[in-house]
Amino acid sequence: MAWRMPHEGDPHERTWMAFPNEGPTLGDDPTEQERFYAAWSDVANAVAGFEPVTMLADPSKAERARRMLDSAIEIVETPVDEFWFRDHGPTFVVDDERPGVLGAVDWVFNGWGAPAWASWARAAEHARFTAGLVGADLVSSLLVNEGGGIHVDGEGTVLVTETVQLDPRRNPFADKARVEAELRRTIGATTVVWLPRGLTRDYDAFGTKGHVDIVATIPTPGRVLLHVQQNPEHPDFGVSRELHAFLSEQTDAAGRTFEIIDLPAPATLRDDEGFVDYSYVNHLVVNGGVIACGFGEERADAQAREILGAAYPGRRVVTVDARQIFAGGGGIHCITQQQPKVVAP
Repeated sequence: MAWRMPHEGDPHERTWMAFPNEGPTLGDDPTEQERFYAAWSDVANAVAGFEPVTMLADPSKAERARRMLDSAIEIVETPVDEFWFRDHGPTFVVDDERPGVLGAVDWVFNGWGAPAWASWARAAEHARFTAGLVGADLVSSLLVNEGGGIHVDGEGTVLVTETVQLDPRRNPFADKARVEAELRRTIGATTVVWLPRGLTRDYDAFGTKGHVDIVATIPTPGRVLLHVQQNPEHPDFGVSRELHAFLSEQTDAAGRTFEIIDLPAPATLRDDEGFVDYSYVNHLVVNGGVIACGFGEERADAQAREILGAAYPGRRVVTVDARQIFAGGGGIHCITQQQPKVVAP
């Protein structure tokens, strides 16, 4: 077997999500809960305009999901606690030696490093459950990892972050060599680019300790879209410059030096909890389109659409307000997972 994670821009069979359920992430404020449900639904409905969507929903929330989601969206009832499907669901892979075969990597999920507030027993079953629904070969892994902690170019390059895969609360006995060997086995990574860190807010209690999918992504092989904070009052002003300098010295699996495309942050610096990590990098590429995060800033949102449109030529960029999702600790990419299309020989 030669498993390989395709690039996100390759054709999709569908996008997978999970509908919010009660728990620490959803919170206790009824108004805020309603905003969460609405934000998730807005993302799902936007994606459904481009490709099929399947939503896992806890039986207690299935009727709400049916009310709020487009009728074309498939709803599958199964127990749900955490609902950030990118992170706890499967990472889909293909086997270039067996055309038409789909694989599903089942990483170990422990709630982003087993924080005291997290509840993940049900979510940890979703990768196997989803693999069974689509008839994918299960690729079991003992690496504690999340889908938001990796970005690939589909040609052997993967971006990761030292503070995620080497987090002692995730993988206390891992080193770079062990992680790289597992990424080669599971997703076909031949070149691992280790970013030194993520964005500042991501190290708060409800953060992931540096997921790469809010920092940098590869729109096409050899190019990187990089989050750039332009205001020196924000701590990520220095972080984004550190990452730019780092990435400018890296090469991909083909030996190319990365072309770095700046993707500026919006002007908003703070919310009620402190400095925000609002990032347009956390978008989802879909069939014929891009679902982009919006932050209620007309000029900044429009600039992001322009940059994303140029980075993904031929795709229509649609903005969905993501502020409530970010308030919960992530963005549009974090709550979605693409299933690549495989064609039988």
